Amino acid sequence: MTNRAYEPLTTENAALVLVDHQVGLMTGVRDISAGELKHNVVALARAAKALKLPIFVTTTARDSMWGPTFPELVEALPGVEIIDRPWVNAYDCPLVVKAIEATGRKKLIFAGISLEVCAAFPAMTAVARGLDAYVAVDASGTFSETKREAGLLRMMQAGVIVSDYATLMVEILKDNRRPEAGAVYGALDMPWATLVSQIASAMGK
Repeated sequence: MTNRAYEPLTTENAALVLVDHQVGLMTGVRDISAGELKHNVVALARAAKALKLPIFVTTTARDSMWGPTFPELVEALPGVEIIDRPWVNAYDCPLVVKAIEATGRKKLIFAGISLEVCAAFPAMTAVARGLDAYVAVDASGTFSETKREAGLLRMMQAGVIVSDYATLMVEILKDNRRPEAGAVYGALDMPWATLVSQIASAMGK
């Protein structure tokens, strides 16, 4: 892989794309528990919302095969349109691409079910089109450990950056003095993040 200078994610250059977190697909996930996956996706969405990132949610065949987006995620993102599409690769859908391109953001954070298809395909396509793509692996899930390992390898070979959801959001936050810091750490909903949020509130930040 070609070495590149580190260019951090920021509030100004990043957007979040959530792909196929659907009720039917959730039932087949085996590499992470359904409860943990739901927790992580909702936390990612809430933190991105606190950071005022553009957020895109898309489903495939929700009225026939895979069902709707799981309710907890819908509740976390009131007013966000969910784009349904027939294409397997979300980046083959003109509506999705048009919405993302309209923001001008060049760094796209993906999460999806399944990891090796719904997250990997659009992330790899974004890289091929000259964008930087990141995948929050713990806000994604798939149907076996083999699929998870193969998907991670393929993405890294294609130049996709893999990380976890909390690290990506904290990278964007950057400065704990920002007024959004308490909301971001609270949204992450992890023991260390909750403690930071409580400390920040106590200090009046």
